[in-house]
Amino acid sequence: MQNDNAKFKDEFQARVYRFALDVIAFVDRLPVEQTSRIITDQLLRSTTSIGANVIEAQAASSRKDYTNFFAYALKSANECKFWLGLLRDSGRGDKESVNKLLREATEIANVLASSILTLKGKR
Repeated sequence: MQNDNAKFKDEFQARVYRFALDVIAFVDRLPVEQTSRIITDQLLRSTTSIGANVIEAQAASSRKDYTNFFAYALKSANECKFWLGLLRDSGRGDKESVNKLLREATEIANVLASSILTLKGKR
């Protein structure tokens, strides 16, 4: 069981890292104008915060601390979905690319939410 847990952590860390790289590549293809720049700055902050908090959780001093890092990551994932939706719906981002990123952000958020429930013993 412990080996499965370590494998999951490693795979999830790699997944959120790949997601951040995908968002960076997406942002680099967007038009360079004020509105896009402001939204993408927020998108990059929230996206990279997901990975940073997942990594930081590994050094948590307690189960509660670990859970809190995952809760911050979940908030960032939800914020990321908001910014991606704005880019799609304002016509600044390619719908297919944004929808792919939105699906991944949603899946990451679902994993984080499920993990939080498990950590809190509510599942």
